[in-house]
Amino acid sequence: MGRIKTKKIKSITKDLMALHGDDLTDNFEKNKELVERFSTTSSKKLRNVIAGYCARLIKNREVL
Repeated sequence: MGRIKTKKIKSITKDLMALHGDDLTDNFEKNKELVERFSTTSSKKLRNVIAGYCARLIKNREVL
């Protein structure tokens, strides 16, 4: 089992995927820059968690 994502992280990620889904990739480093540019996250940790969650969702979507 992995870490549980909060509703806040899931909702921010869902919004980013809806608005900027074409720009986000399965690369964490690139997503980190894009999340910083597209959202107004309050901390670096929150930005990193959102970027990692986006990368994970995109990797899982490609597998399916």
